[in-house]
Amino acid sequence: MFLALKDLARLFTDKRGTQDEILFRTVSDSAALEQSKGLFVPINKESGELLEAISNGAVAAIWEKDVTLPHYLPNQFPIFLTKDPAEALRDIINLYIEKIDGETNKHMERTIFKISNKKLLNKNNQTYDIAGQLAMLKSENNQERRG
Repeated sequence: MFLALKDLARLFTDKRGTQDEILFRTVSDSAALEQSKGLFVPINKESGELLEAISNGAVAAIWEKDVTLPHYLPNQFPIFLTKDPAEALRDIINLYIEKIDGETNKHMERTIFKISNKKLLNKNNQTYDIAGQLAMLKSENNQERRG
């Protein structure tokens, strides 16, 4: 199950560009990483430039409201504006975990989260390793059913 553009539209009301249906294969906070059909979330200056992310496969981005959009950005390119991109990334991960909760197909294609900023992940007591979260959810569900 992939994260979809319509999922992001539920989280972010301030958006630009096309709202056609897009399924994201990757979500990344680094422009330098390959991100086929990706959602780019630049959480700080080390994340890189949007142009590099686009050349590496990004098809949409989360963008800080107070930062001017690049002049080269195509009008139809989907952009979701937020006050805090790091918090937005956490919200996206939590939304995705909710979306795949209960899915039992082991061979199901899933969105890959490529998070390079470990400080972002360590800010919170929760892990954002999607596989880890899935294992925890399955374990909790099995325990509930036994009792």
